[in-house]
Amino acid sequence: MKDEKKKFTTTSDIEIKELYLPQDEFNYDEKLGNPGEYPFTRGIYPTMYRGRLWTMRQYAGFGTSRETNLRYKYLLSQGQTGLSVAFDLPTQIGYDSDDEIAQSEVGKVGVSISTIDDMDELFDGIPLNEISTSMTINSTATILLAMYVAVAEKRGIDRKVLRGTVQNDILKEYIARGTYIFPPEPSLRLTGDLIEWCAKEIPKWNGISISGYHIREAGSNAVQEVAFTLLDGIEYVKLLINRGLDVDFFAKGLSFFFASHNNFFEEIAKFRASRRMWAKIMKEKFKAKNPESMMLRFHTQTGGVTLTSIEPMNNIIRVTLQALAAVLGGTQSLHTNSFDEALSLPTEESVRIALRTQQIIAYESGVTDSVDPLGGSYFIESMTNEIEKRAFEIIDRIENMGGMKKAILLGIPQNEILESAYKYQKEVEEGERIIVGKNKFRVEEDKEIKRFKVNEKVLQERVEKLEYFRKNRDFNETSTSLKILKENAKTDANLMPYILDAVKKKATLGEIIKELKDVFGEYDVNITL
Repeated sequence: MKDEKKKFTTTSDIEIKELYLPQDEFNYDEKLGNPGEYPFTRGIYPTMYRGRLWTMRQYAGFGTSRETNLRYKYLLSQGQTGLSVAFDLPTQIGYDSDDEIAQSEVGKVGVSISTIDDMDELFDGIPLNEISTSMTINSTATILLAMYVAVAEKRGIDRKVLRGTVQNDILKEYIARGTYIFPPEPSLRLTGDLIEWCAKEIPKWNGISISGYHIREAGSNAVQEVAFTLLDGIEYVKLLINRGLDVDFFAKGLSFFFASHNNFFEEIAKFRASRRMWAKIMKEKFKAKNPESMMLRFHTQTGGVTLTSIEPMNNIIRVTLQALAAVLGGTQSLHTNSFDEALSLPTEESVRIALRTQQIIAYESGVTDSVDPLGGSYFIESMTNEIEKRAFEIIDRIENMGGMKKAILLGIPQNEILESAYKYQKEVEEGERIIVGKNKFRVEEDKEIKRFKVNEKVLQERVEKLEYFRKNRDFNETSTSLKILKENAKTDANLMPYILDAVKKKATLGEIIKELKDVFGEYDVNITL
């Protein structure tokens, strides 16, 4: 039997031709256009990195706020240009670090934050009016941002000059990640409260980072990552418009977060397609008039699930390719994973190498000299068109059945991601997809890598600190602020001002969440959207 000719495809099953010709490039009516012009295929700014490099923002957090503060200062001293906060699981799901249910996870996968004093210590000696800060936090985003604002104002900094992003993307928690607390409707209310409040009170702050990263890490392919992320974005725009807000008032505060994986050209095309698609959605579906409302501004993180614990030094090459794809795709902000993250939290040495990877791309590779070095490539433009076509097919299908909220209720995106993850893993295990050092070219013995260990006394330190904090506050003042918050949670009021007041009156994260749970309840998988 004659062997079939090998078929070359991307991770999204897009077939790759042997050769691309001019007629493969333009499949749409609109011209490719220029950078900084609708539909922003070639970049959202006219000069891109010739005018300003992307923000180099290494995601970091572990143990106590004091320990993490030292890591931030180290990264800044090494040339990092923005901060990105990783919070531990108790902080993410609303438990103080002295809560019995939280104790085994305190400080393990991020920094432990329960109070305004913790937040103050986290940013000790760091000028909040000068630095841009990103916080990967969702269910408790309102509280953590309130703490950040309260610390800034305590230092005499006007909240209107604060720059940064809070993730605040609750829909993807129900799809892919799982750090939800409340049922979907009150969760969406809090998401909307934060975005609206930021648009009014902190105009330089992004009130949401609509995250495809976790969708991709859960097993989606590149096309699904684009489609499901933009569908989540559509739901948030609908939410805010239904509140009576004009789309051009809040849209420039919407940002996005994508993964960058190993299929180099597919990833570049994915970023270009996402940018063009969002511009069309905002202009045609939501009738935005301000070009800034149509710009898809995004942060990128290299692919965590692509890292291997076997031959971990190979991860440096993987991260470099992924970072380069993000840069050529036009990212505004970038985190590069450390080579040892499949083994432990990164060491100081490995995170420095990760940062140096960005710096070498920025200053030595020459890829930032041209505004859009790959624009007009027959291959890239054809791939961009194909990703756009396939992603819009998913978006249209989901929108026609009632939108992303309904689809999540029916488990549609979850199941499609699972199917994609199963297909990928099957290909790896059967050797159809080669992972160097894992299923091919593997050495018998691997070099021992030094692993980072979180301070074993972190729990004891956190418990003692919280005990001191509670003893040295005005209990009546704290209780009153919590009571006011709870009463307003029963109304349609925006809760951000009341959460900010409670934080300033020294209510802890866990205490605030407890009051909201009394009103909203906790999420049960059987509750409908």
